[in-house]
Amino acid sequence: MNKYDLIVIGAGNIGTFHAYHALTQGKSVLLIDKDSEPIEATVRNFGQVVPSGQALDTWFEYGRESLGIYKKIQAKFDITARQNGTYYFASDDEEMVLLEEARALFKIREYSSTLLSRKSCYERFPNLNSEYYKGGLFFPDEVSVEPRTMVHRVRQMLIQDFGLVFMNNTAVINCEIKNGICEVSTATNQKLFADKVAICNGHEFKILFPETFNQSGMKICKLNMMQTYPLPEVKLNGNILSGLSIRRYDSFKSCNSYQHLQTPEWQKPYKEWGIHILFKQALNGSIIIGDSHEYADVDENAKLPLGIDMNINDLILKEAKRIMALPNWKIQNYWAGYYSQTADGGSYEYQIEDKIFISTGIGGKGMTTAAGYSRKRVEEILK
Repeated sequence: MNKYDLIVIGAGNIGTFHAYHALTQGKSVLLIDKDSEPIEATVRNFGQVVPSGQALDTWFEYGRESLGIYKKIQAKFDITARQNGTYYFASDDEEMVLLEEARALFKIREYSSTLLSRKSCYERFPNLNSEYYKGGLFFPDEVSVEPRTMVHRVRQMLIQDFGLVFMNNTAVINCEIKNGICEVSTATNQKLFADKVAICNGHEFKILFPETFNQSGMKICKLNMMQTYPLPEVKLNGNILSGLSIRRYDSFKSCNSYQHLQTPEWQKPYKEWGIHILFKQALNGSIIIGDSHEYADVDENAKLPLGIDMNINDLILKEAKRIMALPNWKIQNYWAGYYSQTADGGSYEYQIEDKIFISTGIGGKGMTTAAGYSRKRVEEILK
């Protein structure tokens, strides 16, 4: 069978949820990935599903919709989603004011949150250093997943329950429209056909439509992350975000006090490297810590450093240790993640006739918003 209603190129979060929404509408779908399985941003992140950090516009709504989708799938098929909520901890008075203002903004949107006193913060997380935090804000509905497992479980469910066809180790080298039908050509000379094609290519810009991407104005972002050895004696249930996260995340930019936020001298290196501190404990007890942000233009991606910058990692660990007291800080691995991002923080969408649809460039929002965003995009594709 070489003819499908929809061919999706790229099996990361966006591509997988494009397939999900098309399949739930009864369409035949072929999902293709150039690697044996997704190995880029989809699996190189924290596994935090945090609509509370998104801009309070359509991206927040995509995130909220994604939460519902994760929970719906989890109720039938284990994709590692667990509703332990998200915690933001303010380190100074300015950040605490932002949390108070943010709570009011989310209340308007009927999105549950609870302000936490210093005592409540400690009671929930005794590993927090008491000299760090002024208080916190808790979002009980938010979810954690295992980033190196989740998307594969979703794909497995789609194959098992919806008849998804998955081709891995398959590089698509050409996609064009012939006689009203999309023709997809692979590096092994296969020809595949579909009524519509969705290209969800992450930051792979050199194979399909390179001229289009070179003119897109997007950037590629490199992030530094790390993971401790398992610490079974520590319990960090939920997503944990810091004062630096409050200063960076888009949702807090809607607060009245944000425009008056001052940057202390010690924070300037953190701002230069786009560092904010997040913690997420994996099911095996290890803790993912990060992250940082370095940028390069689409056509200058080779300018991003090849190695892991330990100066950046030292800054991350220095602030992490100021926030959290762990039994030890032995790191079992460091890695870099990469994603593409538009200049306005939205998404990059490009359409060829009403047949070929490109969707990428959503930045670091993929784990939180891809499921909801893909529903909107698939509606546009299949209309």
